[in-house]
Amino acid sequence: MAWTRDQMCERAALELEDGFYVNLGIGMPTLVANYIPESMTVTFQSENGMLGMGPFPLDNEVDADLINAGKQTITELPESVYFDSATSFAMIRGGHIDLSILGALQVAQNGDLANWMIPGKMVKGMGGAMDLVAGVRRVIVLMDHNAKDGSPKLLKECDLPLTGAGVVDTVITDLGLFEIKGGQLYLSELAPNTSLDEIRDRTEAEFVQ
Repeated sequence: MAWTRDQMCERAALELEDGFYVNLGIGMPTLVANYIPESMTVTFQSENGMLGMGPFPLDNEVDADLINAGKQTITELPESVYFDSATSFAMIRGGHIDLSILGALQVAQNGDLANWMIPGKMVKGMGGAMDLVAGVRRVIVLMDHNAKDGSPKLLKECDLPLTGAGVVDTVITDLGLFEIKGGQLYLSELAPNTSLDEIRDRTEAEFVQ
């Protein structure tokens, strides 16, 4: 039995540390906020100009003017602050964000990341992803181990347009946790009831256990 998406996010939350400033990508990474220990203080930053985001609102709390970079409605905290996009990206590009947790289409064994475009499909642009992977201190990717057609997403080389080269530090999939150090992919943890043979069979990338 592999990790569910919620369990993947719960595992990712273990990588957080007290006092961290964190940027969560759209989709599954936003769920990581549900698993922060109550004793830990983590401040979330959004590219559209907000530092200190609260939880997702209940139906009677929705404010259509209060959204994150993924256009999801959010809540504010007493310590929340707002600023323009230039200031937001100065935080990111200046190395002031400790960690970014992102989704991905593909990750290569050397840490290359492709997470923004499939050629031939309509896309609105890369958004802040390129800045995030270049400017933050550590990048964690949350993704399914295989695409819907069964093809591997951990590859020897990405064949989709790159978001960044050699930028990924950790990959958490439904099958396990991988770390990338010195351009080498290491399998650090297996998901429950997942065998090494299954991971080898479903992974194109070369990895060390």
